[in-house]
Amino acid sequence: MRRLIFSAFLALSLTAQAREASTAATPSKNEESPYEQLQLLARAIQLIRQDYVDETKIDYKELTYSALRGMLDHLDPHSQFMEPKSFKSMQEDTRSEFGGLGVVVTQKSGILTVINPMEDTPGFKAGILPGDQILKINGENTDNLALNDAVEKLRGNPGEKVSLTLRRPSTGEVKDYEIAREVIKVASIKDVCILPRRDPAQARIGYARITQFNEPTAAELGAALDKLEAQGMDALILDLRHNPGGLLGSAVDVCGHFVPPNTLVVSTEGRAASREYRTSVKAAPHRKYPLVVLTNYASASGSEIVAGALKDLDRALIVGETTFGKGSVQSIVSLPDGSAARLTTAKYFTPGRKLIHEHGVSPHIRATLTNEEESELLRSRRKREDPATSETAIWDPQLERAVDALLGSQQHVKNQNAKK
Repeated sequence: MRRLIFSAFLALSLTAQAREASTAATPSKNEESPYEQLQLLARAIQLIRQDYVDETKIDYKELTYSALRGMLDHLDPHSQFMEPKSFKSMQEDTRSEFGGLGVVVTQKSGILTVINPMEDTPGFKAGILPGDQILKINGENTDNLALNDAVEKLRGNPGEKVSLTLRRPSTGEVKDYEIAREVIKVASIKDVCILPRRDPAQARIGYARITQFNEPTAAELGAALDKLEAQGMDALILDLRHNPGGLLGSAVDVCGHFVPPNTLVVSTEGRAASREYRTSVKAAPHRKYPLVVLTNYASASGSEIVAGALKDLDRALIVGETTFGKGSVQSIVSLPDGSAARLTTAKYFTPGRKLIHEHGVSPHIRATLTNEEESELLRSRRKREDPATSETAIWDPQLERAVDALLGSQQHVKNQNAKK
């Protein structure tokens, strides 16, 4: 009887869909019929419901969710199906406060990989580094774990502990961690200061670091720039190293501090119509001082949009390393039961029509850190050491190279003016 009811329901469903599609073009002989494939999927669900040995695993909802999860996971590492709980958690991300370890992860070559441990979070304090590979979460192997499910396992109630097994590719070391979740409060602008001058005649170089792009980031950066300008800043270094991205609108608004109103920052192209994202048309303080943007291999998504735009617009020198190369657009489509599909729908292009995805943004001036130097830099951040205080500041070759680039460009301008 159940089989007859299910078959009747399927027939009615397919008939209704056929009526809805009656105005569409008739598929050619070589074109697949979606209705045949839907019938195949429905038949498979029917067989599982009828014959699978464990009745606790044949709930219609769970079978449907599993099918949706598999379809989206198959497409690319960034497309995923989100159950209602996961969708709600994702919406909380951009509010700058949530419960978890503070570790931003992705799937890289099929391996669950840390993009960045957010500062002042449990993962950061434990010593997790960008590029670390998560092999196990609470003893469960992550080989076949979907990205969305991994994020769910990393999050939870503050105070609860999570055990991780990580491999560090740079050394081959495998290490176990037990870390307690905390309420994660994300401060996106850090270490705002005037850097120590090498001699009294040197220009005053400001420094600000963006840890990720949240709703208040552009406004917070504006306040930081006002503070530095009041201290006589002549040039700025904007540090986007280890920044995993965030909100597209926030990244565009950050660019708005340094380029004229209504300037093209990034465009997207997909199967639907292309789209352009520009700075606000409203007049804003136009900060014209020399600018260097620091990037590294862990600068991703929104960081790459900012770096790529300011590079193509000849507004900044990019110093450091080629960025991560995560330049695809994910659209979130909510579904009737509160779940959602996160679907890659387009790719980002810089104002100069350069593709970001899987290419990244290359620097004007290449500067790298050794594994030891990067570990020391992150250690200093864990201890909240101040880059403006010479007694506590550590040797940072990338930052020093950025300072050299600014001083060199300013000297070049002076020489050119002197010839006129």
